[in-house]
Amino acid sequence: MPLVWRGYSRWHPALKNCPTISTTADGHPGDPINVALIGGEGAVNRIIRSAGWFLADPLGLRSDLKIAADTVLERSYDDAPVSNLFLFGRREDLAFEKPVGHDPKQRHHVRFWKSTELDDKGRPLWFGSVTYDKRVGLSYTTGQITHHIDADIDVERDGLFDDLNRTGEIVDAQFIDPFHKAREGHNGGGDQWHTDGRLRLGAIQLSGP
Repeated sequence: MPLVWRGYSRWHPALKNCPTISTTADGHPGDPINVALIGGEGAVNRIIRSAGWFLADPLGLRSDLKIAADTVLERSYDDAPVSNLFLFGRREDLAFEKPVGHDPKQRHHVRFWKSTELDDKGRPLWFGSVTYDKRVGLSYTTGQITHHIDADIDVERDGLFDDLNRTGEIVDAQFIDPFHKAREGHNGGGDQWHTDGRLRLGAIQLSGP
C-alpha cells in the first residue's frame, strides 16, 4: 500500500484493499472508480439529490421502451436507468444521473458500491464511478447499442464534487494520490478513458442516518 494512503486507511478501513476498476457482467474491465463518499445510505441519497442529481430507474422493459422513445424524440428522461457494472462481486447499490438538456443520449451518471467495512463512527464507504455519456452508438466490443463515455473521467469526478460541495454537507474532502496505477485504459464497451490517477473522497456531514 502506498505510504500516502496510510493515514486514510486509518480514517476508513475500506481503503486498505480497495478495487480501482469495476467489471462488466462477463468479467471484463468496466469504468474506473474515481470518487468515494463516507456516510450512511440515507445520507448518500440525500446529498446526491440535493446536488441536483436523480436516482436512476431500475433496468426493465418499461424503462427500455421509455429511453428508446425519448432518445428518438429528444425528450428528457431525468431518471433513466444505467447498465449494471460490478464491484465486490455484485452490481452497483445506487445509481444517479444528471441530465444534459433534453437529450437522453447525453448525461452525467454515477454508480456507487457500499463497502462492508465501517469506520469508527459506524459508516460505510461508497466507492463510485462517475462518467459522462456523450452519445449513443454500437459497442466497440459487443456490437450492442450502448452509451459511449467521454475519455476524461477526471472532469466528471471534479464536476460531481463541485455539485456536492455546493450543498454544504461535504467535510474532510481529500484526494488520494496515487490511487490508479494505470492512468489510461478501455471500458467494457471499448471506450477509452484517462485519469491523473487520483481518487476524490469526502465524508458527508453527520446530520442524519
